[in-house]
Amino acid sequence: MLLAVAIVLARPFAFGGGIHAAEMTREEALAGLAERQDVERRRDAARVLGERGQMADVPRLVDALRDPDDAVRAGAERSLWQIWSRSGDAEVDRLLAIGIEQMQANDGDAAVATFTRVIERRPDFAEGWNKRATVYYLLGEYEKSLADCDEVMKRNPWHFGALSGYGMIYVQLGQPERALDFFERALRVNPNLDSVREAVETLQKHLIQRRRNTL
Repeated sequence: MLLAVAIVLARPFAFGGGIHAAEMTREEALAGLAERQDVERRRDAARVLGERGQMADVPRLVDALRDPDDAVRAGAERSLWQIWSRSGDAEVDRLLAIGIEQMQANDGDAAVATFTRVIERRPDFAEGWNKRATVYYLLGEYEKSLADCDEVMKRNPWHFGALSGYGMIYVQLGQPERALDFFERALRVNPNLDSVREAVETLQKHLIQRRRNTL
């Protein structure tokens, strides 16, 4: 979801500057993530996987979201978004970029049409569904947004952006318990979503107060 993307991309990224990072292969980067005693190598590895990683590498990057080093966590988060945004089809990637531009220009109808073309061409590409879910949310088409989020999760169960998106939709639908559940699920995948954590705390307080008011 767009707002969830803003949440996870809001923090600055600081990566290690290893001189051999540009030469690191995907396999070396995967091994580098496990270098517990070499934080610079882990930082480089997280960055390189954003450029060269594949969907098969997502579980390793999700694990890196719990790295003790903040820059490694931020790098892993950014790399996940980079991997998720690559379809493997140049035309699909071009359409995705156009749809994002339309969305940012507040041309929701055009963005929906463009992301629909992405989905029709590559229905297995989770990010096409995620981007259309975003636009539907912004247009107030919450049921359609929920349906597209379902399609995202079928293809990418680690998509903390879509999980956060469910939470935002259920807030708008006046279902705080369900919103809380999805926000907590997003945090179980990515514990670094500060705005989502704040939303969880707010919802917990709201639900506690609501229960007190019913006594």
